[in-house]
Amino acid sequence: MAGLRTGQGILRRKPIEQIEEGAPSEQLTRTLGLWQLTAIGVGGIIGAGIFSLAGAVANGTAGPAVLVSFLIAGIASAAAAFSYAEFAGMIPKAGSAYTYGYAVLGELAGWFIGWDLLLEYTAIVAVVAIGISGYFGFLVEALGAELPAWMMGAPGTGDGHRIDLFAVVLCLFIAYLLTLGIKNAARFETVVVILKVLVVLLVIGVGFFHIDTANYNPFFPYGIGGAFTGAATVFFAVFGYDAMSTAAEESKDSQRHMPKAIVYSLAISMVLYVLACLVLTGMQNYKEVDKESGFSTAFESVGLGGLANVIAIGAIIGILTVMFTFMLGVTRVWFSMSRDGLLPHWFAKTHPTRHVPTRVTWIVGVLSAAIAGFMPIGEAAELTNIGILLAFVVVCVAVIVLRYRQPDLPRSFKCPGMPVVPAIGVVFSLWLITFLQWQTWARFAVWFGVGLIVYFAYSYRKSNLARADQRVDGG
Repeated sequence: MAGLRTGQGILRRKPIEQIEEGAPSEQLTRTLGLWQLTAIGVGGIIGAGIFSLAGAVANGTAGPAVLVSFLIAGIASAAAAFSYAEFAGMIPKAGSAYTYGYAVLGELAGWFIGWDLLLEYTAIVAVVAIGISGYFGFLVEALGAELPAWMMGAPGTGDGHRIDLFAVVLCLFIAYLLTLGIKNAARFETVVVILKVLVVLLVIGVGFFHIDTANYNPFFPYGIGGAFTGAATVFFAVFGYDAMSTAAEESKDSQRHMPKAIVYSLAISMVLYVLACLVLTGMQNYKEVDKESGFSTAFESVGLGGLANVIAIGAIIGILTVMFTFMLGVTRVWFSMSRDGLLPHWFAKTHPTRHVPTRVTWIVGVLSAAIAGFMPIGEAAELTNIGILLAFVVVCVAVIVLRYRQPDLPRSFKCPGMPVVPAIGVVFSLWLITFLQWQTWARFAVWFGVGLIVYFAYSYRKSNLARADQRVDGG
């Protein structure tokens, strides 16, 4: 058993070649193909970035150069994506950044990222649910219907608001989908992603014929610095492959398919982002672009109000897939941590026939529903971002360390430009962290402090590697 780990104490880690999948009751089923994985990745990336952030950044930050903002963010995100792709080809197991950090940098580093992602991913699910609920309320009002005020938002967000009921239902619905089995859930996700991409292509195709090139002048109204500032904002719209990579253990041929799916999903999303930005800022002067529903108002401005409603429905469908991807991500991280003994093994038990971690899925569904139902979107959003960026830093550093520590380890995909490309990912992620508010750091510090207590009170002694050490020491 001593061969199952290297290092001691908080630095102990498993040799990559010996990372096991656990007991039969703690195993997932490999059913996902390349394009299902790619759809999950695209589902996690394309959402608020096109339907909300593009307009917000165009009006007030970057102007028509918002497409440059997306390109800068895309390049930085690609640096991390290549690092994820190399690991996904070597370690086809659930857990993504948590598993990679545990295998390369040690148990405490793995715990640190895993614990953080539990909060970050759950909060993202809640934030997205609140956002969709807002679109739902808008459509209901547009249809002339009126719903009771008590169910339309979290306390303090409006007169009579008691709970955001629609957001709660959405979180529980996504949890239900994931408990049906990954194959059925992935089919649903693939269909919805296809619908979303078709809506985006409709926007691009129709909008192209209503472009006025005069709207592109000036292209950099806020200077090149505005484009870089915009990149810091839209960066959070160009990840999602990280959550998708947590499903590596459910891929039919993960070592070949997962790296491709990561690269394909980011490439497809970036092409659609750039084309959509060209259309948005070409149809309407950047000063007039609506910050919340840019495309809907842009189409209204050229007399296509009917299509604007279609876009609003497409936005709801599109953002729904983001919830799916990140709830999938958090449940697989939680499952993987529990299977490694860092959290109770009870959470790692899978359904006897569907082979998915139903216990943690329902727990995450209820927790995200509670956040979405009773917390204003601004407060919920502050729980996100920092963990994702720190995960990028850990993965980019780990891929460099492992390349030099074990250069001959079989790799189905190699991060290009080593070590420059992953170093770019580290620098850009750290730079973006400086934009976060102090409240975000305060919440992170509290969560991290709780995590340290849990680790040293339970995980340090109960992890599989700790038990292996105890058996060796006991003879």
